Amino acid sequence: MSAIDKIQINFNPDQLLLLNLCLAFIMFGVALDLKPGNFRDLLRRPRAPLIGLGSQLLLLPVITLFLIFLFRPTGSIALGMLLVSACPGGNVSNFAVHISGGNTALSVLMTSVSTLGAVIITPLYFTQLAPLIPGTEELRSQIYVAPGQMVSTIVQLILIPLVAGMLFNHYLPKATRLIQQPIRMLSMIIFISFVLFAVYANYRNIVNYLHIVFLIVLTHNAAALFSGYWWAKSWGLPQRDARAISIETGIQNSGLALILIFNFFDGLGGMALIAAWWGIWHLVSAFTLAMWWQFRPLSLSILEK
Repeated sequence: MSAIDKIQINFNPDQLLLLNLCLAFIMFGVALDLKPGNFRDLLRRPRAPLIGLGSQLLLLPVITLFLIFLFRPTGSIALGMLLVSACPGGNVSNFAVHISGGNTALSVLMTSVSTLGAVIITPLYFTQLAPLIPGTEELRSQIYVAPGQMVSTIVQLILIPLVAGMLFNHYLPKATRLIQQPIRMLSMIIFISFVLFAVYANYRNIVNYLHIVFLIVLTHNAAALFSGYWWAKSWGLPQRDARAISIETGIQNSGLALILIFNFFDGLGGMALIAAWWGIWHLVSAFTLAMWWQFRPLSLSILEK
């Protein structure tokens, strides 16, 4: 077992409760943008959303396993990569897609479906795919979590706040319009603070292991962004859709990953480092790509050639 596998970042119950409440608030804010019509669109025009969800929910885990077998990282880092890939789309992806000139409606739909689906998909993917990773047997025997426990936590952190936000939006539309922008800004501040808190808690370990984590996260995230784009183009989707699918595949809910790591995996060092650094890096990479796309007409993008 590597030294990084033995690192643990622990929080007392009050700190952990605060982190859980922060994520729940962020999810409530995300839900204020969601309407039942978002999901009806999936039935009316299913092709692009299904292709996009295929990239996020099928292609990304496969690519993750490929990178794990390619890089052969230590066990806790490999498990962190897998958990991040099993999480739904991140809460800032819709904004990044809007900046990029991509299909924002498609982005919102993908975020909505993947986030609601996370109740089942995240624990299912992690518990079923983790045994495929070589060299993690000892770690998994120490941190085994019953899928039902993870489902229960995700219901509390994701599903309940999302349903509450959607109901608030539906029954109190005027109040929603008043609080939507302030909550969106506050959610962004909370998310950034959340990630910075995790980085602070891991500061010494990040200094010691950043040279390992940086390359892995950079490669993993780049693979997610570019595979999402080329997956969409290979199915013949227009570039607006391809941009949305690329960013949706590259921005994962690392906040949820961190919460699960602290709740169920005893703050296991390699997992926490991957999730914390992913939370920083995917903002840098996705918004850099979005800004680059913003200044390139859709018909002239180099990625079309």
